[in-house]
Amino acid sequence: MKPMDHLEHLDKHLVDELAQVARETVRDELREQTRKQRRRATLYAASGALALYAGAAVALAVGLALALGLPDWAAALITAVILGAAAYVLRGMARPTRPDSGHGAGVVPGHDDAGQAAAAAAAGLPYPPVPPAPPGGPAPGTVPPRPTDDPDLPGPKA
Repeated sequence: MKPMDHLEHLDKHLVDELAQVARETVRDELREQTRKQRRRATLYAASGALALYAGAAVALAVGLALALGLPDWAAALITAVILGAAAYVLRGMARPTRPDSGHGAGVVPGHDDAGQAAAAAAAGLPYPPVPPAPPGGPAPGTVPPRPTDDPDLPGPKA
């Protein structure tokens, strides 16, 4: 038996203790972080619920105010149209790009636009948009010029 054999057992024991302490520390830290995040999420949910009720109260107040001078059905219809228009405007503000801008809209052939790749990543596309023509190549719809004297092409020479 070598004189260092008993040290290997101590090293293994020390490594096991260190791993146990590290696991417990990480577990405690994650518990603390999730506790804070859970509290924050609960407060956001409560805030959203109260905002929903506040919005309903405002819509009711607008409907009742309109009902003073109009029939009830007309006041309800006008309130619904106002809420629908507000929802449409908010949805438009939430969109990252406009629906009429497709792939290659506004692309100049031969120019690489890094902004399009960033916009595609922000829009959630898994890949950047494909340009309509290769960089430095002919524009789409044009025929490249035919080579005149190419030694690799078979055929009659003039």
